[in-house]
Amino acid sequence: MQPTNLSPVSTAGAILAAAVALTGCGASTASTASTGDGAVQQTGVRVLWMGDSIAGAQAPALEAALKAGGVAFKNATSDGGGNVVASDNKVTALGAADTWKTLKENLASYRPTVIAYQITTYDWGTARQQLSAYQKLSRTAKAAGARLVLVSAPPFKIDEFFKPHENAIKSAPAMAAKAAEAAHVRYLDASELWGNDYAAAKAQRAKDGIHSCQQGSAAFGTWFTKQLGELAGFTPAAPSVWATGPWTGDERFVKLGCG
Repeated sequence: MQPTNLSPVSTAGAILAAAVALTGCGASTASTASTGDGAVQQTGVRVLWMGDSIAGAQAPALEAALKAGGVAFKNATSDGGGNVVASDNKVTALGAADTWKTLKENLASYRPTVIAYQITTYDWGTARQQLSAYQKLSRTAKAAGARLVLVSAPPFKIDEFFKPHENAIKSAPAMAAKAAEAAHVRYLDASELWGNDYAAAKAQRAKDGIHSCQQGSAAFGTWFTKQLGELAGFTPAAPSVWATGPWTGDERFVKLGCG
């Protein structure tokens, strides 16, 4: 459904309805087993979530979904950066340098078992530069004993800022898929969820045509945890457990005008 300015009550209902509808389309409906006192049984899976502000808007829902399933989560996204590809452009070069530095710190302190990287809107550069960066990320994950999951970004509005880099934005998913030929790497094509048209209702973009509101983030959390559960060997929690939680009031949704 198209994101709108909704009241907290109607937003919660819309999120749950969207998540349940998605579950009916193939996502797991099984809840994670809990301990005798009702606490969630931990799976041992530790996810490091990387990307730009698009991934950042998805992070609150993804964190709620994964933690409800006993999976540890750390949000390592960055607004206005988060990219691993460093082209000759100063913007991407600085962003990539910061991303690699932060990743090194997170590998040492957080010790993820899964590194999940959503292709950013700043992964500019040639196809060779993109492939090189994704392969470097693959080697880094392997050295850390972690699986790498590369996921394509949702369709987003190519405005005046992104227009000069449109070709690079279009080539990045193919290079990520190529890097995923390594045994410990998996590439997920998010068009399965969003489609390819940012203006279509299926894409669930916010008013800016780029980010997602609560409904879209919940849909992504449901879809992505299903894919990740199959890969990492855990059963995702049912959307009814987490989809209308406190995360829906995250400040970033307010800034996006999501209601």
